[in-house]
Amino acid sequence: MRANERLQDLPEEIIFGRSEEMARLRIYVLRVAPTDAPILILGESGTGKEVIARALHAHSLRSSNAFVKVNCPAIPGTLLESELFGYEQGAFTGAFEAKAGLVDLAENGTLFLDEIGDMEQPLQAKLLQLLQDGAYLRIGGQEERHANLRIICATNRPLQDAIESGAFRRDLFYRINVITITMPPLSRRREDIPVLVRHFMKRYQLEYDTAVEDVSPALMRLFLQYNWPGNIRELENLVKRYVILGSAATVANDLLGRGPTPPIDGNTSLKALTREAVRELERKIILGVLYDNNWNRKRAAEILKISYRALFYKIKDAGVPNKRRRLPKSAGQPGGDRPAV
Repeated sequence: MRANERLQDLPEEIIFGRSEEMARLRIYVLRVAPTDAPILILGESGTGKEVIARALHAHSLRSSNAFVKVNCPAIPGTLLESELFGYEQGAFTGAFEAKAGLVDLAENGTLFLDEIGDMEQPLQAKLLQLLQDGAYLRIGGQEERHANLRIICATNRPLQDAIESGAFRRDLFYRINVITITMPPLSRRREDIPVLVRHFMKRYQLEYDTAVEDVSPALMRLFLQYNWPGNIRELENLVKRYVILGSAATVANDLLGRGPTPPIDGNTSLKALTREAVRELERKIILGVLYDNNWNRKRAAEILKISYRALFYKIKDAGVPNKRRRLPKSAGQPGGDRPAV
């Protein structure tokens, strides 16, 4: 979900979805939001860590004040310090007047440090002081300043590994990790996919002032069957492409072409790699024919010029959904089918 999207534009159904795992996360968020304890949000890229950070702020006692986001990797280390803490007049060449930092802007509100694992070591020490004492110095300043804010951090990196390698301070980790929230990947909350698809469809049709047909049950099956390594961000981009192009076939072919590549690690024979590649190619072809024929296996067998029994075997061997299951009522797709995954 977009960084500049206001939380009030997102109903809880979109923020938390309808899956059991996200329902438990919602309860946890509502429990910890009113506290001022630092929170560390973990999860793969694109899982919605910022959206949860904004939800924590919206349900906190600081909700009437600013939510300030800092994208740590986007700002070089030398500039990140001045962006965070500000600087005094004459602190360096070009500092013609004093400038407040993002910590000042977040006063009485929430400071969200996205991808904290990419913060450089010298700045980590200054952030540790801010967490411990609420104190900091502007660049070039002599007078210690104090901040009243809540700090939420997020990362997609395993910070324990960064600690062992010396890239991340252990004492800072314990300071930011008072409360941990782990975002599940989209592949673990598939029942939320139809809700998210409808949300992104509505948003981008308004944004691009266009109208396209709703996602068909056949295309929704492909959405539900795909593993989404890029998580919600990848889903959003694909729905945006559908809205712009208006072509279900293009999106379907895109999904069918995103299968995994067999790993080449020196321990697998050429014969085994070839067999896996052929299996994956068969899977894509079968999925494409099933999609084009509304999952009619008899018709697919005729088109592929193989027996129904042979198709059934290949469906099972290639891991293609071999049964059509009704979508749960919460998916809101009447007559839609969900593949076995």
